Order: sequence, then C-alpha cells, then structure tokens
Amino acid sequence: MKKRSSCLRVFVTPWLVAVAVVVLRPAPAEAQDWAVRGFADIGAVKLTAVKSFEAIAGTSTGIVFGGGGEVVLPIGLFAAVRASQFENSGQRVFVFEGETFPLGIDTTIRMRPLEVSGGYRFTRRSRPTPAPARPIAPPRIIPYVGGGIGWHRYEETSEFADDSENVDETFRGYHLLGGAEVRVTRWLGAGGEFQWTTVPDALGQDPNGVSAAFDESNLGGATFRVRLVIGR
Repeated sequence: MKKRSSCLRVFVTPWLVAVAVVVLRPAPAEAQDWAVRGFADIGAVKLTAVKSFEAIAGTSTGIVFGGGGEVVLPIGLFAAVRASQFENSGQRVFVFEGETFPLGIDTTIRMRPLEVSGGYRFTRRSRPTPAPARPIAPPRIIPYVGGGIGWHRYEETSEFADDSENVDETFRGYHLLGGAEVRVTRWLGAGGEFQWTTVPDALGQDPNGVSAAFDESNLGGATFRVRLVIGR
C-alpha cells in the first residue's frame, strides 16, 4: 500500500518580473483625464483540482480576499495589480486504489497570487467637437473585461513535518475576468467580478502526491468576488 501524504511536490518555476508598455493614440482634448484608484475585494473560489483538495481539506471551495490598485485611461483601457490570499485547513492523507485514508496530521493550505491585468471598460465617450459643449454625465454602470498573468505562491505545511516535507513553491498562471462596476458617488464604486484562472502543471509532479493519484495538475479555479473601489 503506497503512502500519498501531500497534495503536491513540484519543481520550482522561477519568479518572473512582468513589464507592460502600452503605446496609446492621442485622446480628444476634452477627454485627457485619467485616474488612479485603489480597491479591496472578497469572494469565493472553486478550485479546479476538486478531488485533491476535497481529500485533504474536505472541500474544493473557500473564501479569498485581496486588494490592489489600477490606472484607468481616458480611452477605456485599464491596468491593475492585485494581491490576494486563500487559506484552508485539513489533514494529511494517503490514497490507495482511489480510496482516501486520513492520517490525523493537521495540514494548512495557503495560496497567495500576485496578478497583473489589463482590459477595457465600456464607458461612453465625450461629445465630438462640433456638438454642444454640455458634458455627458458619467455612466452609472460600467461593464469591463480583461485578462493577464499571475504568480501563484502555494504553501502546504503539516504538523510535525520538516522543511523537506512541506511545500512552498511559486507557479505562473493566466486569467480572464469580467464584471461590472456601479458608481455610488464620484469617488466611490462597488461591483461584482468573475475570474477564471489556469495554473497548468503545478500539481501532480510527485508520484507519491494526492494530486498524482487523482491525475489533477491545475492549481487554478473560478472565482466570484465583490469589489469596493475608491477613486474615479
């Protein structure tokens, strides 16, 4: 009977630094505004590796919270940086012929993604020059779509385990997102956002791991969150 006691053992993906350079065409004189905003969010995530996380933590869902900042440009483009955290607890297990046997050793799973996103906000433009000078009021509801890249730090620590048995690795992933923002006041907004994330080849590298037993390799998932935005 082969013992499988950890969700994953994997090779290290080097930490990368992403630099994005965007060249923009000139905006009309009346639309030369841009904004820097901060945001905080909280939501729920459903992880892709359902069987692996259910075996250890009893569930593949959990609460995720985070925050960050973004720059919004007058032609509707935006760029954002977001840091977040997901944490759950369970116990180490081993799997034999598809059946899970708990070992009674407490285990904590923690994920800390750092994500860079870009996208487009569907806002109305200012009137062209020949039109009356009367300004158009900003839209109350602003849909948006985007995507980007992230670095996902995964930690798995167990009671009585030494450093060689614990996991602390970082993996590169990609995501798509979409949502809508409601402007409550000029400087305050709230909204909902859905994000799909893929982090390929992060799990299943250790033949003795739980994820290898269930043939699961993706550390991504689907997240719905609510956001509070401070700024225009």
